[in-house]
Amino acid sequence: MRRGSTSGSLSILAVLVALLAGAGWYAYAGLSAGGDPMPTEGYVALIAGAGLAIVVGAGLMALLFYSSRRGYDEPPHYRQDP
Repeated sequence: MRRGSTSGSLSILAVLVALLAGAGWYAYAGLSAGGDPMPTEGYVALIAGAGLAIVVGAGLMALLFYSSRRGYDEPPHYRQDP
């Protein structure tokens, strides 16, 4: 976009605000809808899924720090033998 093009920026902003409002309305409608309570198996699955996601995230972060500390993230250095 050019520096003087404010109509394009405003239209993009309007679309993003409309999408945010739509997502908020959808979330509110879903959370306020009545229904049966979640069964015990649902809570167990929710806790297991969240725990697995935390374990995978922690493992990936550990691998990231390990590879950075060992120097695997550095660019290669070529040595020329005389």
